[in-house]
Amino acid sequence: MNSNLSAILSLHAELSLVLILLVALLADLFAGPLRRRWFHPSVCVLMALQIGLNLTPDTRALFGGMYVNTPFTSIVKSILSAGTLLIFLQSGEWLGRKDTHYKQGEFYVLTLATLLGMFFMVSAGHFLIFYIGLEMASIPMACLVALDKYRHHSAEAGAKFILSTMFSSALLLYGLSFIYGTSGTLYFADLPAMLQGSALQQFALVLFLAGMGFKMSLVPFHLWTADVYQGAPTSVTAYLSVISKGAAAVALAIVLRFVFPLMEEDWTLAVALLSVASITVANLMAVLQGDMKRFMAFSSISQAGYILLGVLAGTAQGMASLVFYVAVYVVANVAVFAVISTVEQHAGGQTGRDAYRGLYRTNPRLTLVLTLALFSLGGIPPFAGFFSKFFIFAAAFAQGWWLVVFLALVNTIVSLFYYLLVVKAMYISEPLTEDGLPAVAPLRSHPGVRLTLALCTAGICLLGVASFVYEGLARWAGMM
Repeated sequence: MNSNLSAILSLHAELSLVLILLVALLADLFAGPLRRRWFHPSVCVLMALQIGLNLTPDTRALFGGMYVNTPFTSIVKSILSAGTLLIFLQSGEWLGRKDTHYKQGEFYVLTLATLLGMFFMVSAGHFLIFYIGLEMASIPMACLVALDKYRHHSAEAGAKFILSTMFSSALLLYGLSFIYGTSGTLYFADLPAMLQGSALQQFALVLFLAGMGFKMSLVPFHLWTADVYQGAPTSVTAYLSVISKGAAAVALAIVLRFVFPLMEEDWTLAVALLSVASITVANLMAVLQGDMKRFMAFSSISQAGYILLGVLAGTAQGMASLVFYVAVYVVANVAVFAVISTVEQHAGGQTGRDAYRGLYRTNPRLTLVLTLALFSLGGIPPFAGFFSKFFIFAAAFAQGWWLVVFLALVNTIVSLFYYLLVVKAMYISEPLTEDGLPAVAPLRSHPGVRLTLALCTAGICLLGVASFVYEGLARWAGMM
C-alpha cells in the first residue's frame, strides 16, 4: 500500500498540473466578476510552484513500465512548464481586454490540458500512452487556435489545424499498427529486439516520422504552419511555436533512440533529409514574409530543422544539446512574441513588419529586447542562441554528419539576413504613416509583459555563459 502510494506521488509534476487545471476550471465556473481580477496572478503563482515541484527528480517506472519518469524527463517537463508560465505572464494584457476577459478560464484550462498531454508524451514507455499524450496535446490546441472565434482568420486557422492534426494522427496511428502487427508489443523496452528492419517495419517508421513531422511542422509537412500562426491569437501562437514543438522534438528523439536502435541507418538518413529541407525551405520563405507572425512561422520551421540535428546525433550528447537548444529557443521566441503581442495591442491589431518601422524612436527598450531575441535566434555570439547552435552542431558533427552540419551553417547566414530585416526596420527605416511618426506611440507595457521580457532577456544573456546548465543536462542525459 505504501509503495503504491509512493509510486503515485512520484507523479508530482502531473498531479500538480491536474490540480492547477481543476482550480482554473472551478474558478472559471464559480468566481464572480470582482474575484476574476485575481484569476491571472493566481494561475501564474500556481505554475511557479509547480515548476518548483518538478525540480525534485527521481527515476521510477509506473503502470508496468508504460510510464517512465527519469531526472532527464523531469528537467524537460520543468522547461516546458517554465515556458508555459512565461506565456501566461505575457498573456495578461490580451486576456484583460473587454472582448477576451471572459475567455481566461478557457485559455488556462485548454493550455494546461495540452501541457499534461506533452508530459505523457515525454514520459511514455508504451506507444499507447504516447498516442494518448499526443492527442491530449493536439485536440485542445485546435480549440486554442480558434479561441477568437468571431475573427475570420482565427476560425479558419482552427479548422486548418484540426484537419492537419487529424491526418497526421491517422498516419502515425497507422504506423503504430504495423509496429504492433510485426512485433506483438508496444512497450518501448521490448521493441528494440523485435524491430529488425523488415519492409513493414520500415513502412511503419516512415509513417511515424510523417506523423511527427506534421506535429513539428517539418518540411514537407509544414504547409499549415503559416496560416495557423497568423490566424491564432498571438499568445497561442507563441505556445504552439515553442512548447508544443519542444515537447514533440524531445519525444521524437527518445522514441528513435530507444525504440529503433537497430534501424538507425534508416531513420538517421530520413531525419537528415528532413532537417536540411526544413532549414533551407523555411529560410528562403521567411525572407519573403511581410507579416511578423508568418515570418516567425517560417522561423520556427527552420529552428525545428536545427533541433533535428540533436535527434540525428542519437547520443547522450545529442539529447543534452537538443534540450539545451529547446530551453534557449523558448526564452528567445517567447520574447519575440511578447513584443509582437504588445505592438499588436497598441497598433490597432497590426502584425505587419511595417508597424515596426522606426520603433526605436518611441520604444527603445522594447526594441532592444526584440533585437537581442532575434540575435539569439540567429546564433550571434555572445547570446545563448550561439551556444545552443554550437552544441547541437558539435553533437551531429561528432557522429559524422559533416555535410548536414555544413549546410546548416550556410543556412545560418541566410537566417541572419532575414532576422536583420526586422532590426533594420526598427532602427533605420522611416515610418510609413502619414504624419511621419512610428505606428506605435510611446507605451508602458503590461507588468506581466515586462516581467516576461526581463526573464527572457536574462535567459538570452546568461544561459550560454552559465556552463552548469549544459553540463547538468549532459549528466542527466547520460543517466537515461
